[in-house]
Amino acid sequence: MDGRLYQPKTIHQLVEEFDFRFTKSLGQNFLIDGNVIRKIADAAQVSQGDAVLEIGAGIGVLTEEMALRGAQVLCVEIDESLRPILKKTLGHYPQVTIHYQDILKVDLRALLEERFGQRPVKVVANLPYYVTTPILRFLLREDYNIQSIHVMVQREMAQRLVATSGKDYGSISVYMQLRGRIEKVLNVPASCFMPAPRVDSAVLAIVPKFDPLLDYVQLEKIVRGAFSKRRKTLLNALSTYGLPVEKSQIEAALLKTGIDPKRRAETLSPEDYIRLGANFPKISGGKGGEHFGE
Repeated sequence: MDGRLYQPKTIHQLVEEFDFRFTKSLGQNFLIDGNVIRKIADAAQVSQGDAVLEIGAGIGVLTEEMALRGAQVLCVEIDESLRPILKKTLGHYPQVTIHYQDILKVDLRALLEERFGQRPVKVVANLPYYVTTPILRFLLREDYNIQSIHVMVQREMAQRLVATSGKDYGSISVYMQLRGRIEKVLNVPASCFMPAPRVDSAVLAIVPKFDPLLDYVQLEKIVRGAFSKRRKTLLNALSTYGLPVEKSQIEAALLKTGIDPKRRAETLSPEDYIRLGANFPKISGGKGGEHFGE
């Protein structure tokens, strides 16, 4: 095969040769801009000997770049129809392993330990827009020995994840910032993909952080409740969300934390929510964090 995988002519050849059909429901949009691919690998500092987890290999355009840099790459790919294509495009890279499964159904700890042992792992991925939040939650809910995460997401979602104030700042912003240090490192226009999506994208850099002393489940419930009714005061939003806590107890917790009960959810920083969580009554039931961050 002539040329790099990201070249449009190469992608067209592969699509025609294997009669491949892009699946919209899987968010299949392949990068065709070499500069963007190199910038992603540069941002993640992918280099010789790195252990890299890629989610969604596609036809291998980003995988190829990381393999050429000498990284050991484990790709988790949901689309079985890509097997023959990936065998052709990546089969000659012995350091690349492809595991065909839905990432959300993987025993990630076991898979990473089997492939990389106890080595710290870098996650690099072009995430399907429809499943961005579930995948990020999945990666960050436990300490999987992930060193860094560099992911392509919809630009609008990126703005929400990094927001610290304003209309974009919501429960998902707080969740991500409780779980990691996050910043936007690159904007990517729709023209850099085949087929071109209807929206632009952005690359986020996330450094996971875990505090064993924090009750993240409790924090998620509090944050979710606080943002459930953005126009209401914190006291009213939390007391009507369905938490198994009396309104008087919620007010006492807010006052003990030094937070005016009349404030609204978007006026609190992630650190404020940590302090509130420490003073909040223990939550054992009620609505929880299963769908937190949507």
